[in-house]
Amino acid sequence: MSQNKPIRRVAIIGTGVIGASWASLFLAKGLDVVATDVAPGAEAALKRFVAAAWPALRRLGLAPGASQNRLGFTAALPDAVKDADLVQENGPEKIEFKKTLYRQLDELLHPSVIIASSSSGLTMSEIQSACEMHPERCVIGHPFNPPHLIPLVEIVGGAKTSEATIRRAAEFYTSIGQRTVRVNKEMPGHVANRLQAALAREVYYLVAEGVVSAADVDTALSWGPGLRWGIMGNMMLNHLGGGPGGIEHFFQQFAGPMTAWWKTLGSPALTPDVQKTLIDSVHAEVGSRSIDELAAERDEVLLGLLELRNRVAESSQAKVTATVA
Repeated sequence: MSQNKPIRRVAIIGTGVIGASWASLFLAKGLDVVATDVAPGAEAALKRFVAAAWPALRRLGLAPGASQNRLGFTAALPDAVKDADLVQENGPEKIEFKKTLYRQLDELLHPSVIIASSSSGLTMSEIQSACEMHPERCVIGHPFNPPHLIPLVEIVGGAKTSEATIRRAAEFYTSIGQRTVRVNKEMPGHVANRLQAALAREVYYLVAEGVVSAADVDTALSWGPGLRWGIMGNMMLNHLGGGPGGIEHFFQQFAGPMTAWWKTLGSPALTPDVQKTLIDSVHAEVGSRSIDELAAERDEVLLGLLELRNRVAESSQAKVTATVA
């Protein structure tokens, strides 16, 4: 069987929030999906999630042939992965569980089938050590929650992952509209979560020290740098921040002050008292709004940003095509 067989059928292992979101995305892209989960009520919960996500996916644009009816479910792992072209694994973050599962998958699957893990904390080198037959087809394909709306996928190979697998995984995720990041070295938390952790550390410090409230620190982020981060990343924004001189001038101007600030950044200990301070401040910001109301507000603004970015990308591509023609 060709190693370049198109990926048309995806098996989802684990249908919690991440697995259900992946399933929704794959269905919206016109793929066949078979999911498996041994939890009671998992099938019904998955179908409810997909139905709830479908209006947003329709708004972003469904692929030809996209249908919720292309979703299958079985509690039997061998049946779920039979005939799959790619497995997206979303099991618990427990290394022994993962190793046992991957040992099974290694025996069940054809060598051409990619096994991609959504793991955010475990390394693929640890996970694939249980695969004696074909560890080269195992790779981290870590999404950002929720993957049916957030297009980021971090791709990380283990010590035995082949370059062909990394390339095929990147091509697949890109083909369904995701934005991939190749992580060249295994790191705890990969990249995006490490960036979040670094920011969270300072946020918690500032609130715990009484420098600012949860509401004000969130305002500072979401109405300041957060607006820019929704358009460009840190490095490109630094380049713009340097004016006509670009990144070179930025470092000339700000390297000194910035490194001076680094020396005063906090490293808070999340003791019970500190956590209570943070929790009380967050609840003061939340007020009477429910989790569902907050999530709906987040998703509506996110959809608007995604639609805007898609229009800008399409416009830019049209200009490039016209110039070439």
